[in-house]
Amino acid sequence: MVPIISIIGKSKSGKTTLIERLVPELKSRGYKVATIKHTAHMADIDIQGKDTWRHIQAGSEATAISSPHGIILFKTTKQEASIEQVMRFFNGEYDIVIAEGFKQSNAPKIEVHRKQIGMPLSKVENLIAIVTDEPLPTNIRQFHLVDTVKLSDMIETEIIIPQRTRISAYVNNMSIQFDALQREMLINTLLAIASSIKGKGKIDSINISISRISNRDHH
Repeated sequence: MVPIISIIGKSKSGKTTLIERLVPELKSRGYKVATIKHTAHMADIDIQGKDTWRHIQAGSEATAISSPHGIILFKTTKQEASIEQVMRFFNGEYDIVIAEGFKQSNAPKIEVHRKQIGMPLSKVENLIAIVTDEPLPTNIRQFHLVDTVKLSDMIETEIIIPQRTRISAYVNNMSIQFDALQREMLINTLLAIASSIKGKGKIDSINISISRISNRDHH
């Protein structure tokens, strides 16, 4: 899976502003960065009466908008997707994904805190740093709100670099974790197979998807 960090914090704490600073800083170091935004409101995207809304209402389980400027995918879900499920849509071309929100996820988290907002969040699992405008009585590493360079240093050395060679696998939509030996064996096998194919050029990533479609009765 592509490395991910989640930027969390109370409303108006400056989560989006921090992401706006992190993205260009990490890109200036040569990394490809993607972002995810968590929201409870889909009204701005799934607008009633628009073509994509009509496609979904007709029964399509997913629809995509393609334009010269980009692609937007809209997929219906029976329940709110986890950050791990959302990450399946990000392939190996990215070096890091920065999520805004997803406080309940297992992803490593950086909290944004401002004195004027009140106390920091409590009982946050896998909190690796706090970006704050005041010193806090905690053992968690702290960075000043504008100290984007040092924060990016931590993200680079502890999250991006250790996962430069990685592998993602899903079985029945569940992420499969490999131990070090299994990961090395699988990566080496896939690289050896891909290297034997002529005309493929330099190998930066390999994407493989296998689906077994059950036979269905047709009437």
